[in-house]
Amino acid sequence: MDFSIKSGNPEKQRTGCLIVGAMETRKLTAPAKAIDDCAGKHLSNMLRRGDMDGKTGQSLLLHNVPGTLADRVLLIGCGREREITDRQYRSIIENGMRAISATGASDAVNYLPELNVKGRDHYWKLRQALEIANHVSYEFREFKSRKKGTDRSLRRLTLMVPSRRELPVGEQAMRDGLAISRAVKATRDLANRPANVCTPTHLAHHAQGLTRTHRNLRCKVLDRPALEKLGMHSFLSVSQGSQEPPKLIVLEYHGGKRGGKPVVLVGKGVTFDTGGISIKPAQAMDEMKFDMCGAASVMGAISAAADLKLPLDVVGIIPATENMPGGRATKPGDIVTSMSGQTIEVLNTDAEGRLILCDALTYAERFNPAAVIDVATLTGACVVALGHHASGLLANHSPLARSLLDAGESSADRAWQLPLWDEYQKQIDSPFADFANVGGRDAGTITAACFLSRFAGKYHWAHLDIAGTAWISGKNKGATGRPVPLLVQYLLDQCAAA
Repeated sequence: MDFSIKSGNPEKQRTGCLIVGAMETRKLTAPAKAIDDCAGKHLSNMLRRGDMDGKTGQSLLLHNVPGTLADRVLLIGCGREREITDRQYRSIIENGMRAISATGASDAVNYLPELNVKGRDHYWKLRQALEIANHVSYEFREFKSRKKGTDRSLRRLTLMVPSRRELPVGEQAMRDGLAISRAVKATRDLANRPANVCTPTHLAHHAQGLTRTHRNLRCKVLDRPALEKLGMHSFLSVSQGSQEPPKLIVLEYHGGKRGGKPVVLVGKGVTFDTGGISIKPAQAMDEMKFDMCGAASVMGAISAAADLKLPLDVVGIIPATENMPGGRATKPGDIVTSMSGQTIEVLNTDAEGRLILCDALTYAERFNPAAVIDVATLTGACVVALGHHASGLLANHSPLARSLLDAGESSADRAWQLPLWDEYQKQIDSPFADFANVGGRDAGTITAACFLSRFAGKYHWAHLDIAGTAWISGKNKGATGRPVPLLVQYLLDQCAAA
């Protein structure tokens, strides 16, 4: 979809559809009132007759409205004027995009970003509108044998600002929003591919392909012999049951000053997770292809940084493997030695994500990072605790945690912080090794982070558990692209603060 930013009177816009709002009190928004004045009160008369009362979720499509140059006018219910929150605004925009997709219009002019949202400026409203439009229009048809019929989808969308003074802000919102949207789409595409296609080697090839698209990216891929030489036996233990070779993918973006400390993003890349010997139940096991969403989101965030030419350095580290049962697979009770030299008793082979992340976290030390953020579909316990609305956040550095929480609020890709108290650490004690890879049913998300924290003591570190947010289940199952918006917003915030 093509986007543009513009200012101008609604009645003068020549377009397939004008999108304007109506409040719950049957009061028209300013753009809608301008149309109404030119149309001889056509809109207000329809509201007065009860065709629509302006509640959130409502829409009313009008054809051939007098006094306008548009083929259609789409009225979107906006609820109570004084109650437009971030969440309600996003819902209004989404309702508008879903309604326009059913009209057959190939182009539209959207005045909904002119709504007043408490505490939010034009940049935020326009960027959210653009990102939501791209999110709603997303389809994954890579493996469909039959292509769609006549394409009646929206091809061009113009987002309106009140006056020409806001155009520069709008252009910046469009640049940032498009970069994030491209990164989210790439993340969703990668995660939606089946595991027989999206193998560790496929992830490595995808990362290498990014360097051809972005000249400011560099990629290095380490194979099994290199991992053995590094002593990454925890990572390698997960791959033992699989025929697919493991890969450690290292992506580097250099946009900052020479000698600056990079932000390191570590993404879990288990391209299919059977649970290994501690095998998962068959129901919904197909969704375990999404266990590499952390890896996909790290690649997405770095590609957005390169796209925007952000003035900072970012490194992505992605341990990629399958977790399969087999004659050589790791068994419950096995003890492995991590790259850090610490020994781990593997009590549950389905707690494999932390076993690959721990070696990647040790590897991150060589970059002398300003901060390390790992991203992983790590624990079902996080879904129990937070559902599908917020990613879990745990950290050893309060300012880093606060920055990520703020980025989540700003980007509408929220996280919620859980405690990382020393009292939880004893749950992963082991009589045979330095510690175990699981700590029992209680506080499973926290004890998983406790495990990771033992490999992140030399830098500021945060852990994002995206098990509940990386994909949706059910009839419309698929990857969401989260937490790419949060990560990119964090990087943007770091640039602004520098």
